[in-house]
Amino acid sequence: MNRIIDKPQCNCGIIGVISNKNNFSAINVYYGLHSLQHRGQEAAGIVVANEIDQKTTFNFHKDLGLVSEVFAHDEIFDSKLKGNMSIGHNRYSTFGSSDATKNIQPFAVVYRMGNLAIAHNGNITNAKKIRQELTNDGALFQSSSDSEVILHLIARSKINDQIGQIKDALCQLEGSFSLIIMTDKYLIGARDSHGFRPLCVGKTTDSYIITSETCALDINSAEYIRDIDVGEVIVLDRNIFETSTFNTFYYKEIKRISKCIFEYIYFSRPDSRIFGSSVDKLRRKLGKKLAEFHPVSDKDGAKVIVISVPDSSNTATIGYQNQLEKMGIPSKLEIGLIRNHYIGRTFIAPIQDKREFGVKIKFNIVKGVIEGKTIVLIDDSIVRGTTSKLLVNLLKEAKPKEIHIRISSAPIISPCFYGMDFPSEEELLANKFDKNVEEIRRFLDVDSIEYLNINEMKAAMVDHDPESFCTACFDSHYPTNISDISRKNYFD
Repeated sequence: MNRIIDKPQCNCGIIGVISNKNNFSAINVYYGLHSLQHRGQEAAGIVVANEIDQKTTFNFHKDLGLVSEVFAHDEIFDSKLKGNMSIGHNRYSTFGSSDATKNIQPFAVVYRMGNLAIAHNGNITNAKKIRQELTNDGALFQSSSDSEVILHLIARSKINDQIGQIKDALCQLEGSFSLIIMTDKYLIGARDSHGFRPLCVGKTTDSYIITSETCALDINSAEYIRDIDVGEVIVLDRNIFETSTFNTFYYKEIKRISKCIFEYIYFSRPDSRIFGSSVDKLRRKLGKKLAEFHPVSDKDGAKVIVISVPDSSNTATIGYQNQLEKMGIPSKLEIGLIRNHYIGRTFIAPIQDKREFGVKIKFNIVKGVIEGKTIVLIDDSIVRGTTSKLLVNLLKEAKPKEIHIRISSAPIISPCFYGMDFPSEEELLANKFDKNVEEIRRFLDVDSIEYLNINEMKAAMVDHDPESFCTACFDSHYPTNISDISRKNYFD
């Protein structure tokens, strides 16, 4: 499936619930998936463990579409999805065909030890190699997803207990993963030994929840307990309600922590807490650093009008304008672009410019805010630059005095193999112009454009060791070995 990508596309959202009272744990998963919709909009699914007469069966419902579309009917929960333990997944495909229903997670199988289901966020970089080895050994795959290899590794492990099998499988994986695994008895959460993707655990009065972001805890009125640590595996069973103590272990030695910095820049919701910090707080810091290093003032001394590309840039825009005021630069935060959140599928006649109308369907300008003003447009990132150029053209219809663009991340120059979907290196705007900011400015036809550099980005990560982040998409320095990966066909 060919996709026009002009934003970093997210990976997936995952959530699991174990309850001691509620036979409708899937309802908590459903609401959590709503909160995680930003992490994947192509498909959604829920698998439930239902125990009747001491026999457990796994029932599921999944399909292409948004959460509200896939689970549109109440009877799905009344009939199919009853049980005290459930896991769910929102999908954005970075590996495997995006429009294939067979790739929709969670995946579930029955093997010699019972039922097994998995929801995965990230990318297994050695998945093709493992898949080939397993296929040569007689394994049959039902999907083209990298996540399915994890199920096969667990099921084919020679170890005789499930926790040992899972540890054995995790030790063979390379790349990025936050996982929620469900068996007949256990709900298990695991993060890779670099900690690329977030995963946390929380609780309500009668349930424990493992999920990608704390926003999925908030919607369920759950208390945040803590993040699952880098390389950590936590195992929950019915005893958790008596002991309130996690069974936990580390499956691998931690050599280098490489949290995805884009989780703070763009992916995660600003109301979430990930990697131990508030996304809102650090996103505002990014905006403040952007103003500190790359301010804009009006040539005639008038107020600069600061606007965002909604919605992902809203928080950084607040930080930028606040810092301008602290620096004594007259400015005003305004809403200059209105985003249409109810687009759905839109037919565009062949004679029309599809990209231009696509932007006009998604955004409209508030002309009274922009006309005759010096405008600073804040965005979190630029991939191809197509949307940015069209947004500039849209703003020019309101006849501003000047247009300046400020980006709260560094220029993207490399593909990601850890859960983000970028186009090829040749298609990236920064590479097209050899990272020459002046050439990018001319292409976008604006008065100026500035990015944060990598050190400036890291300086905004105030709660963290600045070297604990993966910045490979900005500097091509990959934290894991990718020598066996062909960049051209990795995502084929």
